[in-house]
Amino acid sequence: MKANDFDCIVIGGGHAGVEAAHAAAKIGAKTALITISKNTIAEMSCNPAIGGLAKGQIVREVDALGGLMGLATDATGIQFRILNRSKGPAVQSPRAQADRHRYAEFMQRRLEGTDNLTIVEGTATEIITEKNKVRAVACKGGAVYNAQAVVVTTGTFLGGKLYVGSECWSGGRIDEPPSGELSESLKRLGMKVGRMATDTTPRLDAATCDLDKLEIQAGDKRPAPFSFMTEKIERTQVPCWITYTDEKIHKLLRDNLNRAPLSSGQIKARDPRYCPSIESKVVRFADKRQHRIFLEPEEEEVKTIYCNGIFTSMPKDVQEKMLKLLPGTENARIIRYAYAVEYDYCPAVQLKSNLETKKIRGLFLAGQINGTSGYEEAAGQGIVAGINAARKLRSAEPVVLGRDQAYIGVLIDDLLTREIDEPYRMFTSRAEYRLSLRADNADRRLTRIGKSVGLVDEKRWEKFENKLEKTDRLKTYLQKTRSDGLSLWEQLRQPDNTATEKLVKSSVKERLFGADGNDEAAEAVIIDAKYEGYLTKQERLVAGLQVLEKKKIPAELDYEKITHLRTEAKEKLSALRPGTVGQASRIGGITPADITVIRIHLKKYH
Repeated sequence: MKANDFDCIVIGGGHAGVEAAHAAAKIGAKTALITISKNTIAEMSCNPAIGGLAKGQIVREVDALGGLMGLATDATGIQFRILNRSKGPAVQSPRAQADRHRYAEFMQRRLEGTDNLTIVEGTATEIITEKNKVRAVACKGGAVYNAQAVVVTTGTFLGGKLYVGSECWSGGRIDEPPSGELSESLKRLGMKVGRMATDTTPRLDAATCDLDKLEIQAGDKRPAPFSFMTEKIERTQVPCWITYTDEKIHKLLRDNLNRAPLSSGQIKARDPRYCPSIESKVVRFADKRQHRIFLEPEEEEVKTIYCNGIFTSMPKDVQEKMLKLLPGTENARIIRYAYAVEYDYCPAVQLKSNLETKKIRGLFLAGQINGTSGYEEAAGQGIVAGINAARKLRSAEPVVLGRDQAYIGVLIDDLLTREIDEPYRMFTSRAEYRLSLRADNADRRLTRIGKSVGLVDEKRWEKFENKLEKTDRLKTYLQKTRSDGLSLWEQLRQPDNTATEKLVKSSVKERLFGADGNDEAAEAVIIDAKYEGYLTKQERLVAGLQVLEKKKIPAELDYEKITHLRTEAKEKLSALRPGTVGQASRIGGITPADITVIRIHLKKYH
């Protein structure tokens, strides 16, 4: 094989690209990661945090499959919190502030030490195909790299434009050039391309902020790791600070709406609903007298402050005035002004469930190019795309995670069945099976899959099997041991039975596993017991729906010829081309009657 010959090429070194390149290479594909600069791989270009509601579950899933994001967060995190701790385990999510510089350095070192992976500094300009199949990637300067599979993870770089008030210039991120040629290449290949936009927040010199007078948000006393391979986190945690906007700030923003590109119409793409600009929030929630702002450190030494909540495209003078009115930042020096970025994306309805494009064989898309937002959503897609690119080279069956298996499965299925016109963000409410898609059981859901594809190493597998053995032993003991007429397992199922919980975590655990027994198995069994009844009902529901999920729809099916199918259904199904009857049932506007017609047709003619 020649120096420029690879099995798989990943374009883009963001969070999707990192996981895709690592997964493909570790599975055994000779992989090249093409990125503008090695030094910006895994850059945290937005907030210096990983996880959050539903996003934390995705990170645990990436980790369970054998990915890197959880390990990187545990190694470089500076504050760890479990969100929704007062609620049930199904909606509890881990979140961590990370040292953004050390996070990127960790990822860069891991990739550099990954066998079968070569990092190429360059700008991809064209995807070369032959008979609708990937053949190579051309870069600026004339270099051509051959490959049978290509994963595009370009983030906000495709046709990127940056905005601060009336200022506008081409860029993928601040001080980094966009990729216009690659966007044109995708269009020539027949891919539909749209525009999306998002915005960032100001970065401040921490030494010039008056943080002492603000409310402190501390981390958990016992930090919970993201990776199942991390035993414990013992570093001293760094606080965040909370402040609030007021009516003076709101008036300033309202008076200058015509100067903000996302509000004035200068940017045609929609202001993201789920990560809105501060000016949009002031207009949308006009009755609110204040909005909470989190001042988050970007590094352990607290040199730079990220103003979480002040996403904006306002001009520099308005940003300065706003910060002078905000408690704690009255005298703050702005290191980097907030800006909006508008960029090209490819609606994900053009993809198959394995994230391969329907038009071009061997071409996979992952991350913001599919219309998502967030590091975590990108990483989840990246690892799936990397796995499937490598498996395609071996003619192996693709890995497709179901909605009942993972939040990643929900994410990808939503992208394939919804017409998305703003950055997609994951929420627990999007997952109908969230009772079983918990952060605590991601390893039990997905480690076997990671092992089967070659991503989970022996050390992780041994740890996983050890946990399963302990969990099974503890569950059996609780089901056989009785007290006051009930088994300990039945007592655990009772609401608010904290006494039995404490017993399991202390004397029972110690009796079975010794004084140093890990809490992991005990926590897992307690949650399993509490959710047993609900999960039994959910499993029956899943079993019934699996009939639809397993019923494949031929890619060439002509919906126009299906008698009794409504015109609207024909149009939507022809445009979105669902892979299964289950996917078809989740497309907006498709009714149960439409699904019945399709099932009858498939039974008759296929």
